[in-house]
Amino acid sequence: MHETAPSGRSLTIARGALFSNQLSFRNFSPPKGAFMAKESLSPRIHVLTKPTGATCNLNCSYCFFLHKKLLYPGSDFRMSDEVLELYLRQLIECHSTNKVTVAWQGGEPTLMGLDFYRRAIEFQNRYQRPGMIFENTMQTNGTLLTDEWCEFFRHHGFLIGISIDGPRRLHDAHRVDKSGRPTFDRVMRGLRLLQKHGVEYNILTTVNRLNADHPLKVYRFLRDEARATWMQFIPAIERLNHAGVSLYQEGTTVSERSVQPEQWGNFLSTIFDHWVRNDVGRVFVQTFEATVRNWLGLPSSGMCVFDATCGHGLALEHNGDLYSCDHFVEPKHLLGNIGQNHMLDLVSSDQQRTFGRNKLETLPRYCRECEVRFACKGECPKNRFLTTLDGELGLNYLCAGYRAFFQHVDRPMKLIAALLRRGYSPAQVMPVLAEEEGKSAQVSAKKIGRNDPCPCGSGRKFKKCHGWEETTAARRTSL
Repeated sequence: MHETAPSGRSLTIARGALFSNQLSFRNFSPPKGAFMAKESLSPRIHVLTKPTGATCNLNCSYCFFLHKKLLYPGSDFRMSDEVLELYLRQLIECHSTNKVTVAWQGGEPTLMGLDFYRRAIEFQNRYQRPGMIFENTMQTNGTLLTDEWCEFFRHHGFLIGISIDGPRRLHDAHRVDKSGRPTFDRVMRGLRLLQKHGVEYNILTTVNRLNADHPLKVYRFLRDEARATWMQFIPAIERLNHAGVSLYQEGTTVSERSVQPEQWGNFLSTIFDHWVRNDVGRVFVQTFEATVRNWLGLPSSGMCVFDATCGHGLALEHNGDLYSCDHFVEPKHLLGNIGQNHMLDLVSSDQQRTFGRNKLETLPRYCRECEVRFACKGECPKNRFLTTLDGELGLNYLCAGYRAFFQHVDRPMKLIAALLRRGYSPAQVMPVLAEEEGKSAQVSAKKIGRNDPCPCGSGRKFKKCHGWEETTAARRTSL
């Protein structure tokens, strides 16, 4: 798994809009179009830019993207200033709105060095239209961050995604460097630097066969030790063909590192049960917000994996090659090069439109008749490599897990949706569930001593868990 979420969009969607203590369904509206220069072009197209290609300073065992270097033999895997300028100019020209998201991915994008991103800001300023606002995002492993990097991020309003797979033992099991050494301490140092400088950040956790068995240990670590208020959980699925790990999305079996469907469903459900009773309104979990969007019947979930069609998250390689999706960086999904064709023409091509429609049009009957299809939408096409019981191709590898999760959360999701429709804070679901279950989950902080055990069951003292200062809690206005 490389350093980006499957959807890649959690760093760009309206973060926590549905679950914010300051926003409600009444004043929420789905994001409006960005790439609308051509009729019927999707309003949510987003480009994940990989200035170092697949090059990374780590050697995470489940990372399928490292193999993509084989697509460019002899390359130095560094985006030139010419490609950088061309990309940013075309990206701006593709927008009819004034908000432009520039997403830096990898490999490891900090390997380009800070001067590369200084030049990127210069090009953005050069080509921006009056009133245009840029949101730069970066997904990083965090090991190369310094005070200088973080000062730059803070000054230019970067949103940073940092990858952490849980506490030390779970993280270091797969996230190692080129010498096989653990990376936990270096990653946590990078995270503390982001926090020190007040840089906005998300935490991305890749859920594999090891840490999937410890959902609450992972969640509580991210919430309490990493101090995350924004979490992304993505499943590690490493497909195998007859030759082993494939360079492409091929094969109908998975590696021993890959999360199992039932594990994935239990991981999400277990965390959800704890979150919905304790943390709504102060911790954002991408999958949960996307789920409630679908329970509300909104046009988009905010995650492409849960949308009816796809093709809205393209990938730009270091040399200007544009691919249909960052999970399909392979020759048959190469749309062209932005040095030869304008990005807008590539994005609106018949090839890309077909790629996007195929997600919907190739659903097997088993999926089309499923009661939770409205929430799942068949999930990501890269995971649809199994056959149904009646022998039809296209069943998602994670189907059993997602089906169990969506069935499990149905009741609280309906409650949350009802609260949002009435203009109430979704955090009100916590006392509702507590009352239904005959519990007093909403204990007043005044009745608990700072050194008493926290009533959430974490085992931590109240002052270090749910007894955070009001001024800190007030800033956590998202899920």
